Amino acid sequence: MRTRDWDDEEDAPATRGSHQKERALKEVRAIFRQADAAYGPFSCPASGECCQLSRTGRQPWLWLPEWELLTQGRPLPPPREDGGCPYLDAAGKRCTVYADRPFGCRTFFCERIRGPARQPAETVGALLERLERVSQQREPSLRAPRPLLEWHAEALAQASTKTP
Repeated sequence: MRTRDWDDEEDAPATRGSHQKERALKEVRAIFRQADAAYGPFSCPASGECCQLSRTGRQPWLWLPEWELLTQGRPLPPPREDGGCPYLDAAGKRCTVYADRPFGCRTFFCERIRGPARQPAETVGALLERLERVSQQREPSLRAPRPLLEWHAEALAQASTKTP
């Protein structure tokens, strides 16, 4: 029996309102749980090294619902002076949003990964397709994910232009 996808639901077409956003967030959480299960046999040294975005030159790319989950009910952190992920703790070692971290942070991409010889590429591919469908339902005009720091900079800019 397969898991129902976002677009398998039989209720009335969703609007762009809060109902659709909550459905999207619920589906993203389900996708994240499945990604975590797929990577259950693997481990990493948890050094926070991959979160040093300016040093590695890499960063996770997020779809809109991932960004919404990451920022829901949280203040937007300032950029880090060391170029690390803004969601790292002050010491730069631990994720402050671990439970809601993006898909790209849940899948290991460095050579330090430990576990079975083969990563779950097929599962990851299917989950990424589901994530894209959720995002397209949420905001059809967004055709691709965006880098974390791009989302963050845009949100900071919008927050600074709002008047109290």
